[in-house]
Amino acid sequence: MDEYAYIVNVDGAVVRDDEYLLIERGADEEHAPGMLAFPGGKVETSPGETYSFEVTARRELREEVGIEVGEVEYVLSNTFEADDGTPCLNVVTLCEYERGEAHPRASDEVAAVHWLTAEEIRERDAPEFLVEYVERLEEHRHVK
Repeated sequence: MDEYAYIVNVDGAVVRDDEYLLIERGADEEHAPGMLAFPGGKVETSPGETYSFEVTARRELREEVGIEVGEVEYVLSNTFEADDGTPCLNVVTLCEYERGEAHPRASDEVAAVHWLTAEEIRERDAPEFLVEYVERLEEHRHVK
């Protein structure tokens, strides 16, 4: 693999009534099974097609939890290494909730969905990176 190649992943952080939409990753997921996370997935590419963070966030929210979102806004990004050693660029977006009732659509990927406040996320056994993402999202939302 090229030393500069990364998998690009997009997280869709949806906020409704001061609660964030989170998923519990399926037990059979390759990366971080059972972990609390924002819905998201890889940016896909096909010859002649253009894909973006916005397109990816919308697609993943529709596929994983069955909701539609409006505006999608970049908030932050970081890099990490997947469990198999693959380098990843993770992009966190803030997504405007439009419609749909969130539910696990792909049970192998999503075990459960939760609407939690920032405080409830902090009180759970959430991964440190998720708590940091929520802190940044809260700052971003309150500065706008």
